[in-house]
Amino acid sequence: MKIAVSATAPNLDALVDPRFGRAPYFIIVDPDSMQFETMENSSASAPGGTGISVAQAIVGKGVQVVLTGSCGPNAYEVLSAAGVQIITGVSGTVRDAVLSFKQGKPASTSAPDVPPGEEEGLRQLKGQAEALKQQLSEINRRIDEITSED
Repeated sequence: MKIAVSATAPNLDALVDPRFGRAPYFIIVDPDSMQFETMENSSASAPGGTGISVAQAIVGKGVQVVLTGSCGPNAYEVLSAAGVQIITGVSGTVRDAVLSFKQGKPASTSAPDVPPGEEEGLRQLKGQAEALKQQLSEINRRIDEITSED
């Protein structure tokens, strides 16, 4: 099985990017071995059609499950038509998201969670705000780890 996770950086310790089509990276993980490959999203800064092109690339990699923060209707349609299971509302690190999936915690999403026609700029701002919240949370966690070692 292959799981694709939208990510802010090219490794398992990266935060899950809350945006599917605009995520800078996708980490494609074998959940049994935790072996992974990184797919850079060359469409992340394109003016439009990013969800469709990224979804097609994910399908082309033979992915069966997508873990992400949110998924728009166009990407959802492409992924669903290919039989890919889509799970939204995912946060934390890529590693933790995959481990949670392996434990059966997240449930499949039955519809896109980004409404059609939502203004692109607002969607990007929401995604950026969520990514910043996740990064701040990770920074605070690491500070707590460092200070507890002293």
